[in-house]
Amino acid sequence: MNRIQKVVDEWVSQPQHKVKYFPPFELCAQLSEEIGEVAREVAHLYGYKKKKEGEKTDGLEGEIGDVLFVLACLANSQGIDLDEAFNKSVEKKNQRDKHRFE
Repeated sequence: MNRIQKVVDEWVSQPQHKVKYFPPFELCAQLSEEIGEVAREVAHLYGYKKKKEGEKTDGLEGEIGDVLFVLACLANSQGIDLDEAFNKSVEKKNQRDKHRFE
């Protein structure tokens, strides 16, 4: 995850970008949009509503990549290390859900 965060920071730090990171509420809106696009792809792949003829998308892989990009933007803008955040989440699940799904 650190590599992802570094690549994102390098991209947003390019001189032609007037704003390094958008405000958190804007990033949350973008994240919601991208998650919606993931849901749409899953619906097209596994649901009854198929893509319209000629409809082009980035596919599920591309949409998941977009989610990761925006999530890294949000984390970077708030000084959050995604590796640490993920490790804490896994630890919490290991403790809380230890016997939950038996």
